[in-house]
Amino acid sequence: MRDLKIQIQRDVNSKGMHDNIKLGRGGIREIEFIAQVFQLIRGGQDVSLQIKPTLTVLALLKSKGLLPEKTVRELSLAYKFLRNLEHRLMYVDDAQTQELPKTDEAKARIAKAMNFSGWTEFLAQLNSYRQQVQQHFDATFSDANASSHDVLDIEKSIWNGALAEQEAVLALQQMGFAEAQETYRRLNALHQGSRYAKLPELSRQRFDALMPHVISQAATMLNPEATLLRITDLLESICRRASYLALLAEHTQAMQLLVKLCSSSPWLANYLAQHPILLDELLDTRTLYAVPDFSAMRVELLQRLAEVEGDIERQMDVMRHFKHANVFRFSAQDIAGELALETLSDYLSELAALVLSVGLETIWPYVRGKHRDTPKFAVIGYGKLGSKELGYASDLDIIFLYDDDAPEAGEVYARFAQRINNWFNSLTSAGLLYETDLQLRPDGNSGLLVSEVSAFRDYQLHKAWVWEHQAITRARFVAGDREIGEAFEAIRIEVLAQPRDVAKLKSEVLAMRGKMRAAQHNATELFDIKHDVGGIIDVEFLVQYLVLAHAKQYPQLTENIGNIALLKLLASLNIIDHDLTEKQGLAEKVVLAYLEYRHMQHILKLQGATHSRMEVLSVTAHVAVVTALWKQVFTG
Repeated sequence: MRDLKIQIQRDVNSKGMHDNIKLGRGGIREIEFIAQVFQLIRGGQDVSLQIKPTLTVLALLKSKGLLPEKTVRELSLAYKFLRNLEHRLMYVDDAQTQELPKTDEAKARIAKAMNFSGWTEFLAQLNSYRQQVQQHFDATFSDANASSHDVLDIEKSIWNGALAEQEAVLALQQMGFAEAQETYRRLNALHQGSRYAKLPELSRQRFDALMPHVISQAATMLNPEATLLRITDLLESICRRASYLALLAEHTQAMQLLVKLCSSSPWLANYLAQHPILLDELLDTRTLYAVPDFSAMRVELLQRLAEVEGDIERQMDVMRHFKHANVFRFSAQDIAGELALETLSDYLSELAALVLSVGLETIWPYVRGKHRDTPKFAVIGYGKLGSKELGYASDLDIIFLYDDDAPEAGEVYARFAQRINNWFNSLTSAGLLYETDLQLRPDGNSGLLVSEVSAFRDYQLHKAWVWEHQAITRARFVAGDREIGEAFEAIRIEVLAQPRDVAKLKSEVLAMRGKMRAAQHNATELFDIKHDVGGIIDVEFLVQYLVLAHAKQYPQLTENIGNIALLKLLASLNIIDHDLTEKQGLAEKVVLAYLEYRHMQHILKLQGATHSRMEVLSVTAHVAVVTALWKQVFTG
């Protein structure tokens, strides 16, 4: 227990951070650690303590007699006050910070927002709360001793320029930097650069404290040069935000984890640079690596939104921070090798569905002219969202349906759909929520934003193109009114199970695939995993064609169970593979090829690639089996 206390004491010993109400002494993080130490010590035996909200944990600790009632009351009041203050600080001049303001105008705004007559009165109350928190924290960790960072002198000398160039290069080479001369040049350019020179003195001190650790830890990675470059780029992008530098300077474990993550993925390093508030997630690895509880996550998001009810801009940012934090958690687990690709896609798809569902609830009250408390409205997911194959950067292919007899319903739900689209696609100070693509709605970009259920059914049965029926094989209800979701599923099955002229269907599918190949011509010598012959789209077209051709005879093919499961089902029904004598059928080989293609795409994304191309030799076998199945189905 003593070692545990010492470790947590080390994490919160944030000298020089008094103005930071989250990470500083007597701040939010210390209250959270008080609760967490009891969870760490007793949570393994007492499952009731394996919960997340800090206030709930404190109340439970009181009921179990683990903390005195007076302590819990004071900590709870302080926590509510500090979290309330944190929310207001983060929106002073649109700054993502937990630092107390410096200007008189900003101080006055904060005092007023916290319902105090002036800054002096507000500060007295704040200091009173922080003093109480500090007393309880010190009492909890009274036997812990703060420890300082052990920084090797050689790294510090390299960064400060205390070594001659030849000595510094030799030292870097001995650490493991193969391109030591170039590494030294980059470090020197950073140290002499204008961005570093213009930093405030305190920020420069924190930057100086960080860099020896960065050099030392980057040297231990398999790709030290790339790691150092990614970390220094990240630090340069956040260096004007003193609280982020302080967080990393005062939390050694967070810094070590950051180096590992950035070493593994340039995409993730860039994601952190775009959303530096996520650095706070590094402080609690239990949360970072926890299996997501989407029901609890939904409650948490609704609570956060309720705290800023009435402020649209803040609600939009709350949703964005929530989404980005969870994507970061998933990516950290992914990079640590704890998630299969299919599980990651499930998580990302469930997260998108959660955000859409909560988004509908949050946005509806703002719709002008709404005629009912709960909308008869639903979101249908197509493409990767529909098949639960979302990746980190996937957009959301969606359409909107409603089922409401009110005369004004069409106009009201059109406004609702437009608001949803704006909320998700708008770029705020917290970034983008999701890009949405509405082109799969009836009549495409020329059609209405939202369709009435019966009109949608009529369109699908009598007007839709074959490619729209291909798309509906992967569609599913995602959010909103469940009765509409059930009505959509009934329409989807009815559409897929229609009798079809198989020869005509084959001709139309081949014609559409030909148009797509012409539009996506690959002029390189590399193989495009997605678009080239024998790639992902060919697999998808094969499955979609076979479903449309045989769903009338085999109703089980109408289930939206994904390409892999459908390929296996098609083989079990002898629709494919019926004339093969090999031990491993063609369908199974295509399943393996499809899985490997998706894995390759995923790796390319994590490595920051903007394309999905690979060396031809690495995919030759996969291309061969997909092409063989294509010939069997379309020309055999």
